[in-house]
Amino acid sequence: MQPGLQDDVAAPAASSPSAEQREALDRLDFDAVITGPIARVEQPEPEPVGAAVRHGADDLSADHPARALFGALEDEPAGGGGPPTGESPLAWRQQNYLSHAEPKRKRRWVKPLIVIVVILAVLGGMAGAAYAIFQPQVAQLVNALTPKDDDYPGDGTGEVMFTIVSGDTGSDIATNLHKAGVTKSYDAFYTLLLRQKPEPEFQPGAFKLKKQMSANAALIALQDPANRVENTAVIPEGTAEVDVLQTVADATKIPLADLKAAAANPADYGLPAEAKTLEGFLFPATYTFTPGTTAHDAIKTMVDRMFQSLDAAGVTPENRWNTVVLASIVQREAGLKDDYPKVARVFLNRIAQGWDLQSDATVAYGTGNTHRVETTDAERADASNPYNTYVHPGLPVGPISNPGDLAIDAVVHPADGPWMFFVTWNLQTGETIFSTTEAEHEAAVAKWQQWMKDNPGYE
Repeated sequence: MQPGLQDDVAAPAASSPSAEQREALDRLDFDAVITGPIARVEQPEPEPVGAAVRHGADDLSADHPARALFGALEDEPAGGGGPPTGESPLAWRQQNYLSHAEPKRKRRWVKPLIVIVVILAVLGGMAGAAYAIFQPQVAQLVNALTPKDDDYPGDGTGEVMFTIVSGDTGSDIATNLHKAGVTKSYDAFYTLLLRQKPEPEFQPGAFKLKKQMSANAALIALQDPANRVENTAVIPEGTAEVDVLQTVADATKIPLADLKAAAANPADYGLPAEAKTLEGFLFPATYTFTPGTTAHDAIKTMVDRMFQSLDAAGVTPENRWNTVVLASIVQREAGLKDDYPKVARVFLNRIAQGWDLQSDATVAYGTGNTHRVETTDAERADASNPYNTYVHPGLPVGPISNPGDLAIDAVVHPADGPWMFFVTWNLQTGETIFSTTEAEHEAAVAKWQQWMKDNPGYE
């Protein structure tokens, strides 16, 4: 081995640059020496050469400034972490030593910001879900904390006639009070009403109230009998026209003469052409007429109510007349509720068979006795009575009373059966015997006659 080569290999790397090397470093143009990225290039396996060749002796002279500086770096021993065999020392130094350039700072605020956004999203979702679940309670709390301006103070001023009709609910009354200007709002009265224990009961009728009353004042006034205006007429089922007009006159203080004059022309109220009077078309019910109601308006109210019931039963306008005539007879002849459809069937069977109706109620009506059903032999034989169904075939010339819904429905939906006769044998209970043959009927009549003997005073 040559001594020169051995000295090159064994010489230790300088630990720090000498004064001569520092001077060379100051003269070195780094832009010319170290530029651009370092690329690793595959090179063929070098032939064994001397250390001087491996250190670039052919490229740089011993006194070249770069040689003076990097020679020490190239000769750094392997134990000091030098470059692998075959790799450029300069490339290895660039990749494994810290750069003098200031490193980029990491954005340490990004992760906390993401966490905050996620937490806010979760909390927002929880708040939305909680509001959806508890929204009614929240609204109730807000309403409780927010004062409402929906009620008048005090007892009000002026005067208002307020009417409660049969069937009005608490909600209806609250609505009508607001419309009439009595209360400031629907809620003011209805909310107060719901808090009452026990629940108040309102009677149909007209009441003297005031405008702009508090809900509490209006509630007290409606329950005070002194504020009630007695204009209520109660018309029972089966009442005749003459009695209906008298009842209305007594309740409303409308002169009876005015009511009779208003009733003289049935065509004014839309009655069928066959009608010569209002009989049969004054629906029996409880009516409350406001003060100032005219005779014409009172009658129209009752006639319109009859048309309403006929329509509800499915009776067409062209069938109103016959339906009302037969229903007026059923109303006067039937006793118990369940007997109405059977009585209607008896009369329909008789008409179908060409029999006379033979209704004592029609005969009595023709004699002017509107409060009884029984008749005498002479009355039943009187052919001058146009309502005498013992001598005149078919339906009578007109209704004999004002029927209610039960009688109307019985005519529209009669019971099925072969009955041709019936007799109410117990006038106290209304029990009725229905017969198919004349012999059965005669036995039933005998039972009725015996009851009459045992219970004097009944007609």
